[in-house]
Amino acid sequence: MKKLSLLCYGELKRYGVYSDYRLTAISRAAGILSARRKSIKRNIFTKSPYASRPLLVSCYGVKIQNGCLRVQLRAGRSEHIPLNSHTLGVLLDPALRINSFTLTSTSLSIGISREIGAQLEEPTGAVGIDRNLRNLTVGNKDKVTYYDMTKVVRIAETTRSIVKSFKRKDARVLQLISSKYGMRRRERVKQIIHGVTKQIVREAKTKKQVIIFEEIRGIRNLYRKGNGQGRSFRGRMNSWPFHEVKRQVEYKAAWEGVPVFTLSRKDTKGTTMDCARCGERLQSPVRGDKEHHRQLWCEKCGRWMDRDLVAVLNISRRGRVRFARSSTEGEAGEALKGNAEHDGEPLILRVDASKLRHADPTQ
Repeated sequence: MKKLSLLCYGELKRYGVYSDYRLTAISRAAGILSARRKSIKRNIFTKSPYASRPLLVSCYGVKIQNGCLRVQLRAGRSEHIPLNSHTLGVLLDPALRINSFTLTSTSLSIGISREIGAQLEEPTGAVGIDRNLRNLTVGNKDKVTYYDMTKVVRIAETTRSIVKSFKRKDARVLQLISSKYGMRRRERVKQIIHGVTKQIVREAKTKKQVIIFEEIRGIRNLYRKGNGQGRSFRGRMNSWPFHEVKRQVEYKAAWEGVPVFTLSRKDTKGTTMDCARCGERLQSPVRGDKEHHRQLWCEKCGRWMDRDLVAVLNISRRGRVRFARSSTEGEAGEALKGNAEHDGEPLILRVDASKLRHADPTQ
């Protein structure tokens, strides 16, 4: 970036642009060149670098005055962009810091940050997350919540059927229309997951819990062509956004100061097939037994258990122990408090994920 500044800063003077925008333009160009350099190292074909659309970016002297964002055009001249009540309510938080803004012909994006070091508190428990095709199971030995994600599967199936019905022989037109429907599906799914992850992080922060994930990297390899699975089944499994759930939880938890811990594959081995009570190996029902669908039998306990419930209990328990070890740097003592075992059953709740978007954020 220093080399680019020495080469271009003098050339940009002749355009009469405000000096702050020269620096941000150089920073933007340096980012594009850095991304292109990474693509070249990975042997990915790249076109000549260019800015995709006209935009105005600045990280100097960003101020809010009289309910408007002040945009400095040049010395002694500025424009003011009015902000709505929701944006003002967020930006007036004294704990926030306004870093930059990006202005295009149709949108305005404001970058903010917050210091969360003072907000971190010692966790008193752990909550595990088990990602499945039609539900998202979250909880521990005290409470388990099932978030219904059937709508995500239905949206993906509908999009695939629509794209499959296209009869165009022009590959360019077909790709353009398919990408349009794919983007529409992606945004709808993100909105549903947003409601679920917001609720998960909010409850974890209220109860001072650590959020535990299991490592499922490489899960797509299980659903490849030639593995003896049907095309429809592979399509459903490969279109489910496993990573999107974790991505949203991680950035929201970081914003709220909630720790997130990911167990390794070694730590999560047998989370679905080991009994959460006695540790015995669970048995699957016989083929065709619809009464015990997605349930497992424990011979020692003598009862059927929901496989999603077993998985989330094992993830939360192992994650609590593993996080305690990492936080004490190898010491044998327990770092978390309030996790005494009891004989009671966990409270199980079922939640429709699509309705969380209309929930009152104050409750």
